[in-house]
Amino acid sequence: MYDRNPTAAQQWSYDSATGGVLNAAACAGAADQKRRLAQGEVMGRVRGTAAVLGTVVGALVLSGCGAVDLPLAGVRLGADGAPYALIRPCGDDSYRKPSLDGSAKSIDDGPVTTGWDVAKEELTGDAEFPLFSPPAAWQARHRGARRLLPAYHYSITFGHYVTGDSYNGVVTFTTEDITALEPGQVWADDKAMSLGEFEKLAEDSC
Repeated sequence: MYDRNPTAAQQWSYDSATGGVLNAAACAGAADQKRRLAQGEVMGRVRGTAAVLGTVVGALVLSGCGAVDLPLAGVRLGADGAPYALIRPCGDDSYRKPSLDGSAKSIDDGPVTTGWDVAKEELTGDAEFPLFSPPAAWQARHRGARRLLPAYHYSITFGHYVTGDSYNGVVTFTTEDITALEPGQVWADDKAMSLGEFEKLAEDSC
């Protein structure tokens, strides 16, 4: 069972304004601004601090800061040898802005050069689709090569942000992790497993 009260180290979340990913430092910085606003340090204790504080609190929720990362996404190797993305939100929860980001492993914190992102925010239901071909109804924006590239690392993420019950579905992997799978196996939670094991992992994580 995964703890849905995250530590700072677990937080790397969507930014609702940009569709990008916030790491723990960004979330911590926003949280620190919230603290300083509450103490009157940022606004010099002037009128309007409360309104600004409310804005910061709302931004923390909408950006996914405070959301715990859960293994609700995976990559399955099909019988045809092609990779398929798996998305498993908790129950009937809606989710927002799924994405696939890929970058070269040889570049520390290098730019995302391949993948896709989706701007939609009220998606529902489990999803399974070819890794580089998300459902047409999602209207994904693609970038770079639509195939696994050697020596690349990737992440699939999606978010569910509700006050008091926010989480990110996350899987990270390399091209080599996926090509080493047997047909039918799933990569999730940093290891290979059967499809049944993944479904149980996702269910138990909720």
